[in-house]
Amino acid sequence: MSREGALTVMIVVAVLLLAVLAWAWWRRSRRDGAPLVAPGELPQGAAVVASFDGFYVATTHHDQPLERIAAPGLAMRSKVSVTVADAGVALDLTGQPRYVIARDAITGVGQSTVAIDRVVEKDGLTRISWRALTGDVVDTYLRPQGASARALTDAVAGIIPQTATGTEA
Repeated sequence: MSREGALTVMIVVAVLLLAVLAWAWWRRSRRDGAPLVAPGELPQGAAVVASFDGFYVATTHHDQPLERIAAPGLAMRSKVSVTVADAGVALDLTGQPRYVIARDAITGVGQSTVAIDRVVEKDGLTRISWRALTGDVVDTYLRPQGASARALTDAVAGIIPQTATGTEA
């Protein structure tokens, strides 16, 4: 085979691979098209417990840290400002409206080491389990910067019943 023929085969394979990846993401986006949480604000008068800056890693199906949900506003990793208040947890993701996970929707909080394509030191991620608008329980993974994942986990644990907390390896 000539160099031109080999180059043509490589280009065709690359284009096919990109097409398959785009098709797979499109299918996932259609499957996960229902919003998990509505944009909103914390209730007026809510007492802020703590604030953290960091990275939003992903939202996944509960106890399936490698199964990303491509829901509107929560599909991509981004910077985040997390506000923990007595009424819930507010997520301010870059380029998205504010999302508030109500305190009553939070089913658990813990720490994790792995989520999607992010592997960090032991317990370097905060995992918030919560009931989405769809009725499913999902896990949201956050990576605080300038503070430990334990500090964020403890702040969220402080606003929910003790029976909803836990640590995941």
